[in-house]
Formats: sequence, structure tokens, C-alpha cells
Amino acid sequence: MAAKRAPQKTKTRLKVNDEVIVIAGKFKKARGKILRIDREKNRVVVQGVNLRKRFARPTQDNPKGGVIEVEMPIAISNVQYYDAKEKRGTRIAYGYDKNQKKIRLSVASGRKRALD
Repeated sequence: MAAKRAPQKTKTRLKVNDEVIVIAGKFKKARGKILRIDREKNRVVVQGVNLRKRFARPTQDNPKGGVIEVEMPIAISNVQYYDAKEKRGTRIAYGYDKNQKKIRLSVASGRKRALD
């Protein structure tokens, strides 16, 4: 019997609050901010993307209960950093500025330009 391996954590250059564009799947071309990243399951939750209806019971905070829409995770491979200046998705590279401080760079147009 083969032993189960622990799932590997995925490295990603995306961070929470980055604006991303969905590049594949049902929500292709949708944009939003990253709310959460799950590195074990290779998933991200993007604001306004992959909404599902959930039925909430009445609570003290929400006495009526009812239907609420919740963002569900999508595969991290289906999102790409959105470069607002280039107006398209881009990969992210790392480099150093004049003060030798590490910065993230856009690879969108062939030239590397600082993000953020």
C-alpha cells in the first residue's frame, strides 16, 4: 500500500488584494480583487467571480435569514495579474530597483515595468 504524500504548497506571485483577470472557464474576462488564496488546494477567491447562492438561517445579526450570494474558489491557474496600464493580463517577474529593493515587474509588453 502506497503512503499518502502531503499536498505541496503552490508557489505563486499573486497576493491578496491584487487585481486579476480570469483567463479561462465560465467567468473568462471577469476582473476582481483576490480575497483569499488557498495554496494547498491551488485555489483563489476573487471578488465578484464564481458567485453561488447560499441559504442563510435566521440569526441575531440577520433575523430574516434568506438567500445570500457568496464567492466560491476557482483554480489559481485560471487567473492572471491584471496590469491596469497595459489593460490586459500579465505574468509577474521579480527584479531590483535603483536602491536594490526587490520589486514586482510586469512582463506584459516585453519591457519590464514596476507594478504597484
